[in-house]
Amino acid sequence: MRKQTILYLFSFLIAASFHHEATSQDFSKLDVSPMDAASFPSDYKNSLKDIKIVYGRPQLKGRALGDLAINGKVWRTGANEASEITLYKDMKMGNTLVKAGTYTFYTIPGENEWTAIISKDLNVWGSYFYNEANDVARVTVPVTMSEESLEAFSIAFEGSDQGIDMYLGWDKLRVIVPFIK
Repeated sequence: MRKQTILYLFSFLIAASFHHEATSQDFSKLDVSPMDAASFPSDYKNSLKDIKIVYGRPQLKGRALGDLAINGKVWRTGANEASEITLYKDMKMGNTLVKAGTYTFYTIPGENEWTAIISKDLNVWGSYFYNEANDVARVTVPVTMSEESLEAFSIAFEGSDQGIDMYLGWDKLRVIVPFIK
């Protein structure tokens, strides 16, 4: 009887040890610039998308926009990893036809206009390794200002007469990047 009790306790301790190891996974805390996605169409009823972008959403937190998205410097268009854009159909950005596929989306901020860039690079952190030779398309678009200030960098899509407009907004700055179907 004593051997059975010792064997039972030993088995219980081993099982408890494995259970603890299996449930003690360390999960990371919520990112200060959480990842988000925007798509068109944006409703969840329509699973057939034309375009989607996955990006990090940095926040101003009392900082100046110009210190985070620096004029004249290539920007990852968000936080953390460079934004990745997926076109589910061939579309034009500017005068350039972009084949359906997944790409990196960069911008070059400017005071009066921004340059939007689609690059064939993938899985890159920030814009530290940006290589202009890998550009697929570029378009320069005007900057407008809004009355409303956005604390977090935001991207949204809306249908247009020619295709789809991608709206970039942060603080009071607004940029529209047109995609033509």
